[in-house]
Amino acid sequence: MTNRAIAHARLRNSRLVGPPLATPADVVGWFGAVQSQDVPGALWGIAQRLGPGPDTGLDALGGALDAGSFVRTHGPRPTWHFLAPPDVRWILALVGPRVQAQNRSMNGREGIDEATLRRVPGILRTALAGGVAMTRPELGAALTAAGVEDARGLRLGLLGMHAELEGVLCNGPRRGRQATFMLVDDLVPPAPPRSRPDALRELTIRYFRSHGPALAHDMAWWSGLTVGTVREGIASAGDALEGRRIDGKEYWAAAGAFDPEPGAVPARHVLLLPNYDEYLGSFVDYSPIFGESLPKARTVADVLGTHIVVRDGFVVGGWRRSLGRDAVTVAVTLLIPLTSREIASLEAAADGYGQFVGLPVRLRLAEP
Repeated sequence: MTNRAIAHARLRNSRLVGPPLATPADVVGWFGAVQSQDVPGALWGIAQRLGPGPDTGLDALGGALDAGSFVRTHGPRPTWHFLAPPDVRWILALVGPRVQAQNRSMNGREGIDEATLRRVPGILRTALAGGVAMTRPELGAALTAAGVEDARGLRLGLLGMHAELEGVLCNGPRRGRQATFMLVDDLVPPAPPRSRPDALRELTIRYFRSHGPALAHDMAWWSGLTVGTVREGIASAGDALEGRRIDGKEYWAAAGAFDPEPGAVPARHVLLLPNYDEYLGSFVDYSPIFGESLPKARTVADVLGTHIVVRDGFVVGGWRRSLGRDAVTVAVTLLIPLTSREIASLEAAADGYGQFVGLPVRLRLAEP
């Protein structure tokens, strides 16, 4: 199996080509968790996996987020993720303990002891009871009023993350440009708990069906779980997953998902993907989607400081967005030249981004 075949399978399994998904929650649930440090970028990633329509623009998807159709909280690794409401509690119960353990050294450096961590969830449950939504400074004020020292800056972020990983806190509706926080119980409907083995099996299947072909080490990095734990999940998945040894590495994907149908990836297919898209930011081994002529896979985003241009499944450059009052500028820097047909596909992708933000597009192209 060639890198091109792996890239094409990942495009299909990531739902960037092929049948679209129906709702934002379907997209988030397909992956299990969708990285979302950059909210507008993550919403653009969701939009590209939905069919065209009035509900796939930035404002519409932002409204769906504010309404709780999908939820933003700290989860795997840890970093900000979108989660589907039925998945919030069981995914956090699975990955949360490992992430909390990884955070202990940082908590210690900030002088946050276990006694303080035990108090925080109860304080926040009281402060946010009844569907109250608070901004981060308001959370800090509530913690300070309850006797938590220096609840600001990084300390406040760590205290809030602890409550998120405990399944107590998540983002609520945005207030202008500020995020707010609510109790999970006030935003997310109740759901039956899963046993740890069942949760591990389910998350493992979701990761490899949406990111595969991928390695056990890839899922371990994505989830924050150990490689050994991921291998337990693979073993428990049974015939839901298929493994293949390629170039001395053991890759996994959903059964039958290694080989996309002929023509599954359109010829000269160019995408403008956001910086943390699941197609790009979910692996330790990026080699299948990076050509040898490019910088090392883990440094390309740093070199470009941008979102990523993908052609035929391979990274070929980066792009930046600049929103103006009357237009959005999409500035593309190519590391590999494109043909005229591929430039036309790039232009179509830029037009799609303009439709997403609701503005005409000015495309600026810098070729190698």
